[in-house]
Amino acid sequence: MRYLLYADQNYAFQILRPLQSEILARGGEAAWLLAGNSVSARHIRDGEILLDGAARAVEWKPDAVLVPGNMAPAFLPGIKVGVFHGFNVAKSTRGQARGHFNIRDCFDLYCTQGPNTTEPFRRLAAERGHFEVVETGWATLDPLFSGSPPARPDDRPRIMLCSTFTKSLSCAPRLLDTVRRLSRTGRWHWTVQFHPKMDRRICEAYRALQGDHLEYVDTDDIIPYLRRADAMVCDTSSVMYMFMAQNRPVVTFRNNSAGERAHLLDVRDPSALESAVETALTRPAGLMRNIDAWLAKTHPYRDGRSAARVIDAVEAFRAVPPALRPKPFNLLRNLKERAKLGYWWP
Repeated sequence: MRYLLYADQNYAFQILRPLQSEILARGGEAAWLLAGNSVSARHIRDGEILLDGAARAVEWKPDAVLVPGNMAPAFLPGIKVGVFHGFNVAKSTRGQARGHFNIRDCFDLYCTQGPNTTEPFRRLAAERGHFEVVETGWATLDPLFSGSPPARPDDRPRIMLCSTFTKSLSCAPRLLDTVRRLSRTGRWHWTVQFHPKMDRRICEAYRALQGDHLEYVDTDDIIPYLRRADAMVCDTSSVMYMFMAQNRPVVTFRNNSAGERAHLLDVRDPSALESAVETALTRPAGLMRNIDAWLAKTHPYRDGRSAARVIDAVEAFRAVPPALRPKPFNLLRNLKERAKLGYWWP
């Protein structure tokens, strides 16, 4: 089978590469299509196939298109497969009609991450009737559970700081002075990594803190950094759930998630951060039980085989296509996708 890897953000590379590895291991073909101005071809690696534009992708005739986002161009051949760009953060300022469960009528198949994603999507599938849902786990996390963890240069606890770019929710500007002070003590080693859309001024302020006790990383593959950290400091960004999938604690600053937060250590004031990190590093029994319960609902797969389940689901869909209704014809969305790719006919 031929699989088109559709990327419109740089973080798509780390999401799709475990799937690419699985495709190639099975003797299939995989090629990349980069869409828009927010993704860079400099992240393409030696040996990977990059198609030169949408017209070439149409000519290539993929059997399936794997998309880590909410939109998929209807004109591309093949089964459109939603593989998600993150976990459902469920921000309290958002209704479920937005974000994770926003159906834009683009996909034939959703490969969901765990029960609390699968169940809502299956209800939506029953209502809409034009897509299938298979629970596979999130292939992006497969490298968290395979191979040896990266080497650590010393025995100090390692703290990872991540933050959303949304100004009203971002912990990065509010914790800058605190992180500066804590990093200077040398008690812990800090790794700082932000979303590509983070305010450049904030990025430069943290980059200026680099030294023996803090590193600032700009990467298209965050997984190695997640693996070597002992605890994370975050806000309401879905990357905290990627980290927590390792059964490790997260300290959040003014977390804005809706619903239960017992699996998080949340602080409201920068002065409380140091104590909360100290607590997280002890891995208190009650907190770890809550993390286990959250993982059972959100991402119970720790076998590093989610990519295999995704490809199994796609192959089964293609072998015996389910009886689905036609997808609605969304003229405006389709025009936007064509404009992004500079492709107008056919």
